[in-house]
Amino acid sequence: MFRKLRTLLGAAALALALPAAHAADPIRFGLCYDLTKAYTFITPQVAQAAKDYAALLNMRGGIEGHPIELIVQDHGNEPQRGIECYERVKGQAVTVDLLSTPVSRAVLPRAMKDGNVMLQALVGRGDAIDGEVFKWVFPLGPTYWGQAANIVSHFKKQSGGNLKGKKIAFLYIDYPFGQEPIPVMKELQKREGFELELFPYPLPGNDQSSAWSQMRRFQPDLIVHWAFSGMHAVAAKEAKRNGIPLDRMITVNWFNDVDLNNIGHDAAKGIRRVTTVQSGVSHPIVQDILKELYDKGKGSGDRKLVSDIYYTTGLAIYASVFEAARLALKTDKAPLTAEKMRKGLERLKNFDANGLMPPLTVTAKDHGGGGKTRIEMWDGTKWVAQSDWSADYTDLVWSIVKQHSSEFAKSAGK
Repeated sequence: MFRKLRTLLGAAALALALPAAHAADPIRFGLCYDLTKAYTFITPQVAQAAKDYAALLNMRGGIEGHPIELIVQDHGNEPQRGIECYERVKGQAVTVDLLSTPVSRAVLPRAMKDGNVMLQALVGRGDAIDGEVFKWVFPLGPTYWGQAANIVSHFKKQSGGNLKGKKIAFLYIDYPFGQEPIPVMKELQKREGFELELFPYPLPGNDQSSAWSQMRRFQPDLIVHWAFSGMHAVAAKEAKRNGIPLDRMITVNWFNDVDLNNIGHDAAKGIRRVTTVQSGVSHPIVQDILKELYDKGKGSGDRKLVSDIYYTTGLAIYASVFEAARLALKTDKAPLTAEKMRKGLERLKNFDANGLMPPLTVTAKDHGGGGKTRIEMWDGTKWVAQSDWSADYTDLVWSIVKQHSSEFAKSAGK
């Protein structure tokens, strides 16, 4: 695995030494992001990471001698603008990344019809991990169904392998993102015998008082919280006001340094989150980026953001994508087409970018890569891993995936 990374990050390639007229054609990747509205809590960091990693690789020869070019445009989380962005970049880029659930859902039918690779990491349709139905869509990570199942599995292990008699509260923002894990939670309740109560709160998430007052009466052993951005700080305040310890709560993956600072490092002690990547600046790729870009004034954004988990999320996504492009070129040679890129992604096997993320194995059947996550806890000064990378209740998750993907296939006439 390390050798594969070094193939990308190796010594300067021949292409850099040749005259410009003989340089290999660039490989372009489209990033149609919401850079101005709803997803701005994550998109700047992800885009910054992709730019930095592309710059680092280009300094060292690109991908198999081909320079990397990123086409970054704003769709403002508006489906129509997302479609327009897709139409502009689809003829140039070998992948299009939307990083928005409503925009991904709007563009998906077009990408499927056109035969273009669409990235959908941590957003969009959960059933899109089914590569047999969604041939051109690559989530490259766990679904929200999988994250919820992994949280319950972690709690079961903590409880000695038995959840009967335990009380689990599902606290969530009451719109599709927050509602998505509910079927999994209810099925796990039947399977494991715990008591489950649902505690929704309305958009925009700053009024959670009613949900927490009801939860105080419920007295849960575990709170599974589905939220993002400022909702985490509100939840922490409500937990304190209602006398519920934060160490009973595990949040979905959307919890970062900004949320931690808003709560307060000491006040947040004990809170846990699902993670899909390693955070911090200790990883070799991050160290190389800091040394070769930021120390020389060549970074693409704020240096402080490099340590954020959303930055390393972007780094993990594009480490996988660039590695897939390398595999495609090694096997099928240039020019890199959408079909070759799709096959390259499906050749990713136990790829972890030297420990940046859980091992990712993508196949023609599984475009999610295995769905592994881990739990981290804030100890007051740092995040501490509470589990190994794992994916549990996969039979349940895939049964829900197949149910939804088959409905899509029928509606699409497949």
